[in-house]
Amino acid sequence: MIQRPSGVGAFQFVVLASLRAAQLVRGCRPKVDGLHKVTVIAQLEVSAGIVTQVFTPPGTTSGPVGDVAIEDAPAMVHTT
Repeated sequence: MIQRPSGVGAFQFVVLASLRAAQLVRGCRPKVDGLHKVTVIAQLEVSAGIVTQVFTPPGTTSGPVGDVAIEDAPAMVHTT
């Protein structure tokens, strides 16, 4: 079982992992090593803190509120 990071709720963990899995399916490169299914890779990335959620203030043009931040997706990017 993959442990979610402290400070990340269960629902937020699932949402972030599912959004990241969709990015991986579209061709983004994984940020963790190993031969896993995209859902597991996404969960590992969220668990490791590689994937975070970026909150965009309302009224800005950079995207909808709550984008998932990954290095490979310019409109939704932020990795640590």
